[in-house]
Amino acid sequence: MSTRLDHRNPLVFDTHELGRRPGALQRLSRTVDAPGSPAVLGVEGVIGVPGGEPVELDLRLESVMEGVLVTGTARASAEGECVRCLEPLRQEVAADFQEMFSYPDADDRGRGRAAEPGDDAEDESMIFLEDGMFDLEPVLRDAVVLALPMQPVCREDCAGLCSQCGINLNEDPDHHHDAVDIRWAALQGLAGSLGTDEKDNMSGAEPGVDEKQEK
Repeated sequence: MSTRLDHRNPLVFDTHELGRRPGALQRLSRTVDAPGSPAVLGVEGVIGVPGGEPVELDLRLESVMEGVLVTGTARASAEGECVRCLEPLRQEVAADFQEMFSYPDADDRGRGRAAEPGDDAEDESMIFLEDGMFDLEPVLRDAVVLALPMQPVCREDCAGLCSQCGINLNEDPDHHHDAVDIRWAALQGLAGSLGTDEKDNMSGAEPGVDEKQEK
């Protein structure tokens, strides 16, 4: 059972001025607080618009036979963490969206028409106007999530962190570690082992021919 929409909610819009006249237009601009405080409007733990942050909405409401077609853009500042260097970041995001809010009756399409296969599935995918009003929040949430980067970076050329010690390479671009090829390291170990064996053999060898002759 759905709850009645509250006209005082800044994300609830009234369409009565359109008068259900197909072709009638209405343009609206409104700045609202991002819903979800203290959660974010976006992907939790990755990037999103913090709850309470201002969101600028530019909307175009158009009356059509089936209902009201809403087209708009939402602009806000998103906060998150760079996936490369793990530093906090802030990015401007613009999310475009379009949604049809249908009239709850069938006056324009013929009231009382016989039910047809697929009607139930169609109704489930439809969003209906309630007392001539619609709630933009679900549409806004989906649009912002799609507009946000899934792997945000503080800048395109972010060098990230050193894989060996974790230092931020953006702050120390000349940072490096002397790499030792593990294949050469193995050969050096083998050479050292052979050298030790040769010394041991020489120290324990029998007297040579010259030594015997001297005796």
